[in-house]
Amino acid sequence: MKQIHPMNAGPAVQAEAERLADFVLFTQRSCILNLSGELSKGNVSFPQFFLLAYLSSEEYLTMSDIAKKMGHSTAAATGLVDRLEKLGYVERIHAAEDRRKIMVRIMQKGVELVSRMRKEISSDLANMLSHMDQEEADTVDATRRAMEYLPARA
Repeated sequence: MKQIHPMNAGPAVQAEAERLADFVLFTQRSCILNLSGELSKGNVSFPQFFLLAYLSSEEYLTMSDIAKKMGHSTAAATGLVDRLEKLGYVERIHAAEDRRKIMVRIMQKGVELVSRMRKEISSDLANMLSHMDQEEADTVDATRRAMEYLPARA
């Protein structure tokens, strides 16, 4: 895929980028609003939910891994984990090779919450997609393909 630097983007590319930005903001807002009600039932904040989502795709994460992925200090990451542990969503375990090393893994209750939220997001997106015209669907497909080439941030 041809790389285009934003400063070199022509008017058509810029217009498409602005449409994509609107789509991302709209879908994000819609999904987040729906998550808000569900997450408040379990007293889980968005950062805590995002941490659970990270943990659901890993066997475990160390506290420094969590801090890096969340863009927080280790102390802030510890606070997130403390709350989730008290709610029964995660557990801390000691590494066999070094008991000072603390690893965090998601528990079944956390897996179930993430799974429920993914289903909600999927349902919301399916509803949005079903109401799109072909041009909008093409924009979504182009966005999906472009995102495959984005470097991972964490």
